[in-house]
Amino acid sequence: MAILKAKKIREMNEKDIAEKMKELHLELSKEMASSEIGSSVKNPGRIHEIKRTIARIKTIEGKKAVKQ
Repeated sequence: MAILKAKKIREMNEKDIAEKMKELHLELSKEMASSEIGSSVKNPGRIHEIKRTIARIKTIEGKKAVKQ
């Protein structure tokens, strides 16, 4: 899954954002589980990227809520 930029997130509707968050949380849990069991990680920076994307989405959602 590609990392989302803020511009793309702002263009998405609430349903798409919720679906993307669900996918990101699932992917994060899989990556962290594989890291914890000691298997070789294909991309070590991926966990950090996923966490940043989740934080970016939550920040934009918060800003949208304040505007309304």
